[in-house]
Amino acid sequence: MVNRNYGLMESLVELKDISVTFKMGGLRKRAYVHALSDVSLCLSNQEILAVVGESGCGKSTLGRVVLGLIRPTSGEVIYMGENVWRRKRKQSKRFQSIRQIVHQDSYAALNPVRTVYQTLSAPLIHYGIKRENLKEEVCNLLKFIGVMPPDYFLNKYPHHLSGGQRQRIVFARSIIPKPKFIVADEPVSMIDASLRLSILDLMMKLNEELGIAFLYITHDLATARYIARKGRVVVIYLGRIVERGKLDEVFQRPLHPYFQALLAAAPIPDPKLARKKKVLPLKSMELPSVENVPSGCSFHPRCLYAEEICTRERPILKEYASDHWVACYKVGRMPS
Repeated sequence: MVNRNYGLMESLVELKDISVTFKMGGLRKRAYVHALSDVSLCLSNQEILAVVGESGCGKSTLGRVVLGLIRPTSGEVIYMGENVWRRKRKQSKRFQSIRQIVHQDSYAALNPVRTVYQTLSAPLIHYGIKRENLKEEVCNLLKFIGVMPPDYFLNKYPHHLSGGQRQRIVFARSIIPKPKFIVADEPVSMIDASLRLSILDLMMKLNEELGIAFLYITHDLATARYIARKGRVVVIYLGRIVERGKLDEVFQRPLHPYFQALLAAAPIPDPKLARKKKVLPLKSMELPSVENVPSGCSFHPRCLYAEEICTRERPILKEYASDHWVACYKVGRMPS
């Protein structure tokens, strides 16, 4: 079993003061999009870390920085004590094999003209499996990720499979190199609601039995709460971390007004409770442009509790409880 005491876990990937700025437009008129600003976080060995926030807040960019696919404008990406972008070529290739990504669109992630057997056998050969053992290895892999019976699916193409089955094949392929961690970017958003739980359970199985750490990126608070219930959560708004900590603590005692609004906006299955919900605690439903991020606290144009200091000075992350960090001047003075 995996040790769930994250405080004692070894740091796997660490981001230090990461900023990512993209240049947009032509030669005459250029705009700069600040996708991430001064982001620092740590993904521990065998941990499940959920990253939540609205669309366009920088979650996917963060995932690609962790994977080493985007070079940050400033800051450091540290893997097991070494800067990823200062590694030698051989070391960089080794880093590539220990991290994988799973996207939300499983159909786009699979070659439509390759069967399940072809999709999984090619990487198995690459990583040293002998051809005479290929069918057995592919069948064992399909059994492990819950595609049964395996013989039936060997010659199926992606269009023959359901969305859940395709995503399981993507996860099967991702674990062949024996990665240390997987970035899962909205992996269940395009899957039927009835099947999402089974994919989340598969991810937890990979975490517990294979020791794979997960950076789980989502805008769905319910799935984040389910998969990372023993881990931590990071809340991002316009490229900055506004709240982070142990998931149970953050969900039960949300301190930043942005995360309070996200929780208030989450649907409630009980109609009686839903009718009693308070009005969404926001001044505006509009997300500011990433090309023109507000000064001070970037959330202040939408915040009901903003004061003059919020418009001119950006709050820094501070620890208000054990491993519960918040960037807000009004923490402790807002109504619960």
